[in-house]
Amino acid sequence: MRILLTADPELPVPPKLYGGIERIVDLLVTGLQSRGHTVGLVAHPESTSKASQFFPWWGKQSQNKLDALKNTTVLWSAVQRFQPDILHSFSRILYLLPLLNSGLPKVMSYQRNPSLRTTNWGTKLAKGSLSFTGCSDYICGIGRKAGGVWQTIHNCVELEKYTFQPTVKADAPLVFLSRVESIKGAHQAIAAARQAKKTLIIAGNQVNSQEGKNYWEQEIAPYLGKDGIEYIGPVNDEQKNELLGQAAAMIVPIQWDEPFGIVFAEALACGTPIISSPRGALPEIVRQGVDGYLVNNLEEACNAIQNISQINRYDCRQRVENCFSADVIVSKYEHTYQSLVSIQMQIA
Repeated sequence: MRILLTADPELPVPPKLYGGIERIVDLLVTGLQSRGHTVGLVAHPESTSKASQFFPWWGKQSQNKLDALKNTTVLWSAVQRFQPDILHSFSRILYLLPLLNSGLPKVMSYQRNPSLRTTNWGTKLAKGSLSFTGCSDYICGIGRKAGGVWQTIHNCVELEKYTFQPTVKADAPLVFLSRVESIKGAHQAIAAARQAKKTLIIAGNQVNSQEGKNYWEQEIAPYLGKDGIEYIGPVNDEQKNELLGQAAAMIVPIQWDEPFGIVFAEALACGTPIISSPRGALPEIVRQGVDGYLVNNLEEACNAIQNISQINRYDCRQRVENCFSADVIVSKYEHTYQSLVSIQMQIA
């Protein structure tokens, strides 16, 4: 098959540091081409993913109207030049507008909460040529309210990048790895670690908005350098692998409905249990008492920390191998493409 993929214009594929969607797109490019497919990519001009053909976006911002017009033109041109059997968008449904009423099979993937209005009009205009995937049952449950055909295909990790660590030291630290902002629960991780008298290493980028700065100054900074609480800043892939592998658990007690959260699968790939909250997609990733604990309050978080040694790290790794590995997820997308192309051939 000839498969054309798109990613949002803000970050290159693969990303230099953070960028979950861009990592998934890069894994798809690599995985699909290894299976004999020809893959084109429309993405940020600095993308280095090894696609067969590359088409850079002209517009840099997804939310800018002029940039949206530019990128709609880029995608139309890419389709004419690449002649795909199927178009798979991880970017904006607006970019598909001139292509919606064509017979070309199209997949629109959501890694964030879908807009019910835009998915509804997209479904109507496409007249059966557009289907949807979501990175979790949680996301698909929202999308189905607007109609259309939805399928859950979870996010994935490249297992080769994560070293399984079957054991850790008795005094192994807890790790918080995410953006350091309120919705990710860094303050809750600090409170739990201090009460449980455990070392906590915080890794991730700070948020530069005024709200983010206030959060850092009021909820995070006062505790650093005390009671074993340490901040090490953003980490690259190699540092992340080492950091997660040495941790007793990754504690990210989210305060919002997480669409997926690739970092949770990354931790499990290292054999590292999860302590988080039962919101969004987390119940789809973490089996309670098997891969970690989903907690509702500080008391439950402290109990989870005390009981973390009861989690079998082999089970954590196996969870990713069976459900969230790149090979498993690429196969699911490949099967979806083949089904949609076959249906379109029958209609034609």
